[in-house]
Amino acid sequence: MRRSLPLWSLLNAVLAGVLAVAGMAVPAAAEPPPSRLWSVPLSGVLRVCTTGDYPPFTVRDSGGNYRGVDISLATELATMLHAVPQWVPTTWTTLTQDFLAHCDIAVGGISDTASRRAVADVSVATVTDGKTPVTRRSSGDAYSSIDEIDRPEVRVVVNPGGTNENFARTHFPQAQIMVWPDNLTIYDQLSHGKADVFVTDSIEGLYRQREYPDLQVLHPDKPFDSAAKVYLLPRGDTTFNGVVNAWLQVQISNGRTTALLGDWLS
Repeated sequence: MRRSLPLWSLLNAVLAGVLAVAGMAVPAAAEPPPSRLWSVPLSGVLRVCTTGDYPPFTVRDSGGNYRGVDISLATELATMLHAVPQWVPTTWTTLTQDFLAHCDIAVGGISDTASRRAVADVSVATVTDGKTPVTRRSSGDAYSSIDEIDRPEVRVVVNPGGTNENFARTHFPQAQIMVWPDNLTIYDQLSHGKADVFVTDSIEGLYRQREYPDLQVLHPDKPFDSAAKVYLLPRGDTTFNGVVNAWLQVQISNGRTTALLGDWLS
């Protein structure tokens, strides 16, 4: 272990700095634990699972480049860990499996759910959001409530595998559930009149309605539910997860997360 001590000393300094800024106690220096806090700087790579289809949190452009609120934060987190981000493409259906098999963290508008907590730890909440209807402006307020949506003649479009589909299948058993595989083009189904309503997180709806002026987000300030947006973290890696959470808490406290979200929604 002698060759590793200089790097471990560096990591202890990083840990001490992050925890001190966050106002947390700094643990005594120790030999390297089996933690991502050791392996990530050693490899120089932070492996980040992300779907790339959920703006403003994560979006992959036609050139294969990732952008978004959580992409920016994950890039800055990697820099703090003396690493560079490696984006690992995933889908909402395979998110947890891909995270467990291939990634150090997962980011991109991920809702905190019991099923995800069953296999991974989660970070502090970066933002809190909720499900709300997106419809054509010509529909007025016809689909404002769950009861108004949950009717046999209503066509509800969903993207597969995530909380949007789960919410629709739970709350709209009488409606026509239409699964559309591409979350980036799902709004075309509404705009072209092939679906009546899409229930998604209000932040995503507010961002996407700028691209579709014929669409509207109903009562975004009063969503149907409330859920924290979090990062998936390795189960039981308290050393690494503690540093990530402390760093995130600093970004929240100093307004960095709010500023990034404002830039995307403005």
